[in-house]
Amino acid sequence: MKASEYRERTLEEIRQLSSDLKEDIFNLRFQHATGQLDDVSRLTQARRDLARVKTLLREHELGIRKLISKEPQP
Repeated sequence: MKASEYRERTLEEIRQLSSDLKEDIFNLRFQHATGQLDDVSRLTQARRDLARVKTLLREHELGIRKLISKEPQP
């Protein structure tokens, strides 16, 4: 998925996606270690997606780019 597609999501969705990707990477690494993973490129793609998500979260923290939030603004 491209970074522009991630930017259309809300902050809560991005945080949930981050935890989902971490879990997927863990499972893919486990499958790879046991020889059950057929497509190793899925692991690389999941790592890159996680890096994109983490970059968006960090940009939001630094105020470089604000993500849409469902939380009420003060």
